[in-house]
Amino acid sequence: MSACKRLLYIVKHRGIWPSIWRRNVTTWSPVGAAFNAKPHRRLELFEKNVGLFGVPELSSPAGFEVTTKRALKDTQELVDKVCSSPPGAVTVETFDQLSDGLCKVADLADFVKVAHPDPSFREAAEKTCIEIGTVVEKLNTNVDLCRSLKNLLDNKDVFAQLDPETRKVAELFMFDFAISGIHLDEKLRKEAVKLHVKLLDLNNEFLMGSHLPNRIAKSAIPEYIHCHFATEGSFIQIGGLHAESSNDLVREVAYRIFLYPNADLMECLEELLKCRNKLAKLVGYESYAHRALQGTMAKTPETVMNFLQLLTDKLSERTAIDFEMIKDMKTKLNPLNAELMPWDPPYFSGVLRAERYNIEPSLYSPYFSLGSCMEGLNSLFTKLYGVSIMSEHPSAGEVWNDDVRKLAVVHETEGLLGYIYCDFFHRANKPHQDCHFTIRGGRQCQESGQYQLPVVVLMLSLPHPTKSAPTLLTPSMMENLFHEMGHAMHSMLGRTRYQHITGTRCATDFAEVPSILMEYFATDYRVVNQFARHYQTGQPLPQSMVARLCESKKVCGAADTQLQIFYSALDQMYHGKPQNRSTTDILKDMQHKFYGLPYTPNTAWQLRFSHLIGYGAKYYSYLMSRAVASMVWKQCFVQDPLNRDMGERYRREMLAHGGGKEPMLMVEGPGRFKGGTRAK
Repeated sequence: MSACKRLLYIVKHRGIWPSIWRRNVTTWSPVGAAFNAKPHRRLELFEKNVGLFGVPELSSPAGFEVTTKRALKDTQELVDKVCSSPPGAVTVETFDQLSDGLCKVADLADFVKVAHPDPSFREAAEKTCIEIGTVVEKLNTNVDLCRSLKNLLDNKDVFAQLDPETRKVAELFMFDFAISGIHLDEKLRKEAVKLHVKLLDLNNEFLMGSHLPNRIAKSAIPEYIHCHFATEGSFIQIGGLHAESSNDLVREVAYRIFLYPNADLMECLEELLKCRNKLAKLVGYESYAHRALQGTMAKTPETVMNFLQLLTDKLSERTAIDFEMIKDMKTKLNPLNAELMPWDPPYFSGVLRAERYNIEPSLYSPYFSLGSCMEGLNSLFTKLYGVSIMSEHPSAGEVWNDDVRKLAVVHETEGLLGYIYCDFFHRANKPHQDCHFTIRGGRQCQESGQYQLPVVVLMLSLPHPTKSAPTLLTPSMMENLFHEMGHAMHSMLGRTRYQHITGTRCATDFAEVPSILMEYFATDYRVVNQFARHYQTGQPLPQSMVARLCESKKVCGAADTQLQIFYSALDQMYHGKPQNRSTTDILKDMQHKFYGLPYTPNTAWQLRFSHLIGYGAKYYSYLMSRAVASMVWKQCFVQDPLNRDMGERYRREMLAHGGGKEPMLMVEGPGRFKGGTRAK
């Protein structure tokens, strides 16, 4: 074998994985090894650049313009086709193909604009997002396009012959037309499109601004706490709340500076909320919240506020006790500064948990190496669904950073279900949010007869492995990993015929159910015992430690939930009927009514509330989904979390439908199954 061929063989087959930390008792599986190793930089001298996610044009930023132009050309051809075709199943199929062509470009760009380390890629992707978004809003007010769908819905004989999933998708596409103002006259439709396009810009501006750090002169804060923050010349940069810091002053300074109002961002938020309300009123809704909640489990803002008030009333006594315990702990540790402030609960509740149950994260982390956690997920999915996750080496140019891992999701009889790209490790300029991104939705391609496999990205911000140890997760990091993988498996297992309803493309207050349900698996010893092993000795995590961890979650749980209720209520107020007062005044009012701790003058927490963009009027979804997930867990998995029969039924009744079935019908489905043997 020539030297050149030998080098190619090493790169391709032995590749990028160095030696890993050996266990004394067992060895890592391939998926565990892939995540417990620190990859070497790939040698791609002899490999063809396949482009991001295997899209050849995206080997360079200029490729976004090429893919955008092609998508827009295909879009026009499909619009012409559907407008000239007689009503039938082909109408819905063409609509979905049209939607898929735009989403495959826009969704990919939506991820790249926030996650790619190269600014030129991010800028090109952002331009694509705006261009595609503008076209989508114009299509949503295209009268001829709408008429072709309406002809199908009005033809009762033809519509009745369609299968239930196709009818549902047709109705969802018509709903998109309705909330976009298709019923308006031409002048008002154009105004609606202008508002949509303006909102694209405002959403992007607010989202980017909400993550930017604030800075303050070094001389303005005591020198002894400078070491806790990043420095830039004569300034201190503060990019977060430092909520877990044991230093009271560090937490207070971080809170006051990070949340200090930015006038430009404040103006952006005020304008964004005004535009959302104006658009909602224009297309016939009482408020933006009324428009946003159509099609959800909650249905109306009134239902949401009743839900939040019900939770508050139910938790009030426990919340008061929690705050009293937190205050007592602060008094004990800092008697000279005992007043409880908004920057205190996360730290002191953690102290309470650790003191009462001895759950110092460093005691748990050695058992939760990233590789072992991935092995645990693989084992869980195999037992519940007959699904395995397998590590694959990405091709040259396929991923945006060397430490991104690629997983193939394979069913024991159905074969390859899709791909998950795992962008798990911290890097500069990467958002510090755990996220799931749909890059490509699954669909049955009528044009080729093949099933288009779903592709998703999971983004975390974990520490890198070191020379002496793999990446070790705290219990909360491990739960977050399980949560996000719940989203990914929803995308993989939701084998719908149409991408418009694939996986997580369902009602927002239902989309979090599968991910929150995974948190229950992550804290059940019968599951944890399958994978939690000390990375050096191979010893299993003692059951008593898991029990202590579970019990500790009850400490200050009411106060934690009440904080989420406050955020949810604030979101509803921002998107309800306009009020003649500032967003800060509304925040003060809601904080007093739903949380109790005093508002801190000259702060604007709402400017860091990035969920206002993706979850506008829907932040309550986390709380409602948690209630539903608790019900599913108790009815289906609490007796046996590894039961294959329940796993398959849960997939069949809930995961498989994506957004193709009414959420409440799916919620009721698994509740019917409380026993029985595995289906033959």
